[in-house]
This record gives sequence, C-alpha cells and structure tokens, in this order.
Amino acid sequence: MVAVVVIAHQPLASALVAAAQHVYSRDPCAASRQLTALDVAPDAQLPGVIAAANALVSQVDRGQGVLVLTDVIGATPANVASRLARPGRVAVAAGVNLPMLLRALCYGEQSLDAVLAKALDGGAKGVQSLPPAPSTAAPQQPPPDAGAD
Repeated sequence: MVAVVVIAHQPLASALVAAAQHVYSRDPCAASRQLTALDVAPDAQLPGVIAAANALVSQVDRGQGVLVLTDVIGATPANVASRLARPGRVAVAAGVNLPMLLRALCYGEQSLDAVLAKALDGGAKGVQSLPPAPSTAAPQQPPPDAGAD
C-alpha cells in the first residue's frame, strides 16, 4: 500500500489527517493505512523540518512508495516536500485538500503513479462552485390583500 505523508503549515497537516481518519473511521482497512502528518510551525528551522520529513518518509515506507502531499508551492512545507521526491519511490503533489487526500487513501493499493494521478484528479474535482441549496422551509404565500387595488 502506498503510504501518505501530509506536510503543511501548522495545523493544516494534522487537521487533514484527522479529517481523513474521521471519514474512514468505520473502514476496517483504515488501520493498515500508512498516513502521517508533519505540521510546519511558523518559526521552524529548515534543517530540522527536512530531517523530520525524511524520518517520516522512512518510517511509513513499506516498499510500495510514498505520496507526499503539501499545501502551497513556494512555501517552506512545499520546499521541504520537493526535496523528498525520488522517481518511482516518493511522489509529491501540492495544493492538498481533503478530496485529494481521501482519493489517495481510497486508491492506496494501486501503484504510486496511479495513486498520484487519482489524488490530483480528486483534488481538482473537489474544488467546485455549488448551487444554492433548496429551501427546506415551506414557500411563503403572499398576504391575502397583496396586489389588490
């Protein structure tokens, strides 16, 4: 199974992992997933973050590869994540959102390249404009004397 590491500005990484664990809380396979977070604090020193990220990737990698999801291209978490990329072993995607993470977990049994593609697709499809929700209230009737003249 492809492992997933989320590296993002504090507390986003932990929040996304907690949300994914909530969504899949009744899934009997959830315990077998390798999912972890690295929250990057505002005052974090780059060498320490790089060391922590490398340690997490090594810890969760079971031989099928690791997908690293990060938030903002050009920011410290993404800069650290990009240093982890290893063709065929560690893939990195930026712009993480919950649909992206859920898709990566859902397809974790596939190859690293396939999981990356599914995650990117899920992340993109998860960003949409929603129409107004239908009203649950009964339609209002005009007052009986409305329009009478």
